[in-house]
Amino acid sequence: MIEVLRHGLFDIGPFLLVLTVLVFVHEFGHYFFARLFGVKVEVFSIGFGPELFGWRDKAGTRWKFSLVPLGGYIKMFGEGLPGSSPPSEGARLSPGEEKESFQAKRLPQRAAIVTGGPASNFLFAILVLAVLFAAYGRPVTPAEVGKVEAGSAAAVAGIRPGDVILAIGGKPITRFEELQNAVRPSAGVPLSILVRRGGKTVTLSATPQPKEVTDRFGKHREVGFLGISHSGVVYVKEKPIPALLSSAEETWNLSAETLRAFWQMLTGRRGTEDLGGPLRIAQLSGQAVEGGFVAVLWLLAVLSINLGLINLFPVPVLDGGHLLFYAAEAIRGKPLGQRTQEYGFRIGLALVLSLMIFVTWNDLVHHLTWRF
Repeated sequence: MIEVLRHGLFDIGPFLLVLTVLVFVHEFGHYFFARLFGVKVEVFSIGFGPELFGWRDKAGTRWKFSLVPLGGYIKMFGEGLPGSSPPSEGARLSPGEEKESFQAKRLPQRAAIVTGGPASNFLFAILVLAVLFAAYGRPVTPAEVGKVEAGSAAAVAGIRPGDVILAIGGKPITRFEELQNAVRPSAGVPLSILVRRGGKTVTLSATPQPKEVTDRFGKHREVGFLGISHSGVVYVKEKPIPALLSSAEETWNLSAETLRAFWQMLTGRRGTEDLGGPLRIAQLSGQAVEGGFVAVLWLLAVLSINLGLINLFPVPVLDGGHLLFYAAEAIRGKPLGQRTQEYGFRIGLALVLSLMIFVTWNDLVHHLTWRF
């Protein structure tokens, strides 16, 4: 246990660095749109709790670092519960104050300010990946066979090392991941496989063998298995504009894969062992630092995408919950009642706290298993 704690301490520095960057990016998205629409931002904090140090800018915003570095927030003038009403008659603001108040802004402006946080996470991921693709290269896994397991479905079909998979069932294949996606749901189903061998194309037929996969929570699922591995990963440098387009595509794909995995967890088709919290992020941060600058940037991009997605979930206390209240306000023509919002806030807080407890437990199990 002492060794586990000691190893964790070495990950704290990289973890705080990664978390600070992600929190700043997210909160700056809110801050940018707030200032764009003339809302006064009273506080921009990295962390929670008592202030460690900070400064005040000419616009009156207090920029500060706080004691508990597990998140951050901005405090806007006139900000209350999501969707809450503008100030009452007894607490009416002066014209100058109303101009700078968050709640005095029109509904689309408030929605844009709330959306600005997740949007900045996605934009940040796109820019980081674009820099990587242009400077270092986009990782591509060619659909080239590196190894064929003896007695496997691929061996029976006559697939050989060095073959390049061109299509499966008439569907073009360009990457090894596309090959895996085509094979996994096709256990026991004959597949027509077009391969390039030398200078010729050959059509083969292979029937993926069913393979049962069991996660550590005891859930079983069956996938198709050909018995081949790829030949390796190549990095292809791209010019700035293609790199930007590729990074946007990669961000979209990573977002879709994350949402798909989350849905599979909700429906019980996938285990929850991949869910992680602060300890998992700390471990990944330490490993990324050891892997170098490129690994750190990849981690930042992936975590930024995840942060943007999570905050869009329609759960009160998250940005998506605020947007849910705003949608109700747009339909009703007026905000939801104060009590309804308070109950929603409590339910949302309970859900978020429950998830935090669960992922922390998951982290502990994963960390102890990883160490021992």
